Amino acid sequence: MNQQEVLNALSFVIEPDLKKDIVALDLISDLNIQGNAISFTLKVSNPAMHNKKRIQEACAHHVQKKFKDAQLNINVVALGDSKDRKPEHRTIMPGVKHIIAVSSGKGGVGKSTITANLAAGMAQKGYKVGLVDADIYGPSIPMMFDVMDQKPAVKDIDGKQLMIPVENHGVKILSIGFFADINQAVIWRGPMASKALKQMFRDVYWGDLDVVFIDLPPGTGDIHLTLVQAVPITGALVVSTPQDVALADARKGINMFQNPNLKIPVLGLIENMSYFSPPEYPDKKYYLFGEHGTRNLAQEMKIDLLAEIPIVESIRKAADVGRPAVLQQDTLQAEKFSELCAKIEQDILKGQQVESVL
Repeated sequence: MNQQEVLNALSFVIEPDLKKDIVALDLISDLNIQGNAISFTLKVSNPAMHNKKRIQEACAHHVQKKFKDAQLNINVVALGDSKDRKPEHRTIMPGVKHIIAVSSGKGGVGKSTITANLAAGMAQKGYKVGLVDADIYGPSIPMMFDVMDQKPAVKDIDGKQLMIPVENHGVKILSIGFFADINQAVIWRGPMASKALKQMFRDVYWGDLDVVFIDLPPGTGDIHLTLVQAVPITGALVVSTPQDVALADARKGINMFQNPNLKIPVLGLIENMSYFSPPEYPDKKYYLFGEHGTRNLAQEMKIDLLAEIPIVESIRKAADVGRPAVLQQDTLQAEKFSELCAKIEQDILKGQQVESVL
């Protein structure tokens, strides 16, 4: 009886919540064999007494089926909070490597436009990308991806009925907008909205993805708290225009994520509608909403400023027709969004620190 033989026997034991065998999930550690005595530590998603006993019995059954006289001593411990687990050890979005929330303190600053272009830009780079439109009361992602007339399919996966995201431009998309008429207002109280948001993460088959972007509603409220408590967020991006009114709310959003009870890393600030350059004078910049406001906030709060996106009419037009501006080749807007995507790629997906635009 050696370690490999014991592991082969244990590979028939399925972790109840994660639906895969405990060896493939690398949940076994400190395996020790002394004669017929086998001891090891086993991490499980749910360490409740009934679950603990069931998985111990399953381990004993499969090992003793091969080695009749084996005596097992199993130390069952919890995997920990969802946000601290490896992707394959999570019950929510188990195949997703990184989950990035895109937030704004104030509405109307172009947060959804930034999110759509980030998602489409990363997909264009060859990454497997998902996008959750969590703006419950004002979902706009279906229009920005030209999928307003589509509905998520439903598929039986491991005995559970799960939604299959809609896909366009290489991005898997789920939005509350798929379940409501385009002219219908979503009139929900906080608990109803929070419940719907949780379903968009738990009752959906996302598959294996490199990154999922979450388009949050503006402000700081129930949706944000539900999200950070239920979903293992890699970090947050905060979008603002350079005007003081927007920056005041952006500062509140940053403070929310940095609250000791949440501790969500703020990956960087993005300034939208930064300046306007007339087509006939491309080197001339008009700062319609103020100059370098987000830059100053980034310096004040010691956060990287990742991009300054100019006001370009075709960005709006691209959103209206459902083809994000980042996909428009050889244009200023595509260049700016591509640079932003490159920083997300280096800093988050590849773990290399990128330079701020400051």
